[in-house]
Amino acid sequence: MSKLYIVPTPIGNLEDMTFRAIRILKEADLILAEDTRTSGKLLKHFEISTHMHSHHMHNEHKTIENVIARLKAGENIALISDAGTPAISDPGFLLTRACVENGIAVECLPGATAFVPALVNSGLPNDKFIFEGFLPEKKGRQTRYLELAEETRTMILYVSPHKLVKTLAEFVTYFGEDRQICVSRELSKLHEENRRGTAKEVLAHFEKTAPRGEIVVVVAGKTIVKEAKKNKFSKDEEKEE
Repeated sequence: MSKLYIVPTPIGNLEDMTFRAIRILKEADLILAEDTRTSGKLLKHFEISTHMHSHHMHNEHKTIENVIARLKAGENIALISDAGTPAISDPGFLLTRACVENGIAVECLPGATAFVPALVNSGLPNDKFIFEGFLPEKKGRQTRYLELAEETRTMILYVSPHKLVKTLAEFVTYFGEDRQICVSRELSKLHEENRRGTAKEVLAHFEKTAPRGEIVVVVAGKTIVKEAKKNKFSKDEEKEE
C-alpha cells in the first residue's frame, strides 16, 4: 500500500533530524518540498538523493491532483517543509485531507516543531494552551485581539521579526502592559534567546534591540483569580445574611 509520509525537519540544529526521518526520505519515491533550494541543502547534508518536487502555498491547489494520482499508482511520497512539521503554519493540510478523502494512508513522523519548545521554555502554564499561528494581517486582526484578551489559556503565536515590535505594542494595548510573555527566537540555533517579562518590558527590549530570526511568542492567559475571589466573597456575604 502506498503512503504519504509527513516528515518533520530541523528548525535550526541539524542534529535534531531523526534516523527514521532520514530513512523515510531515502526510501521514498518522491519528496515534496516547500522550497527545493532550502531542502536541497538538507538532503545533501544527509546524502539523500531522492527526487524532489516543489509543493508550497502558491501551487498546492494545482499539484494535489497529480500527487494523489501518483499515490494511487503505488508510489510512497514524503512531504517536508522548510523547517519543522509540515501543515503547522505551512503547506500540508490540503494534501493530507485529500489523502484521507481518497482512502490513502497518511503517517506523520514525530519531530521538530517550534511552538512546543517555546511553550516549555516560557515558564508559563502549559497544562492548557492554544496555538494561534500567525494572526490576521489586517482584516479581523482587532476582532481576534478582543477575543484573545479574554482567553484564560496560555497562547502561542508565530510572529515575523519585522512585525514583532508592532505586535508587542498591540499586546500592551489589548492584553495590558503587565501581561506576562516570552519571546523565543532562533530556537535550537547558536544564538537562541528566550526573553521573558511583562509585555511592556519585552517591548522595551526589542525597541532597542532589533529582533532577528524565527520567532515564537508565548502569552499568559487572562487571570481569573480576582474574579474567583470576588465570587467567593459574595457567596460568603450571602451566607452571613
